[in-house]
Amino acid sequence: MGKIKSKLVRRTSNELIKKGIKFNESFEQNKKILGKTMPSKKIRNQTAGFLARLKKDK
Repeated sequence: MGKIKSKLVRRTSNELIKKGIKFNESFEQNKKILGKTMPSKKIRNQTAGFLARLKKDK
């Protein structure tokens, strides 16, 4: 069940990448980049983790 993410997390991540924001392979750095812009801590952490995984896979 580790790789299943909600549509909200996937859609948000793809939109942030299209905006040209540079993300890293590090979860912690992605979390700092997202900062207080996310509506909740849980969604911010899920998005940061998903972005880190996307960068590692490429």
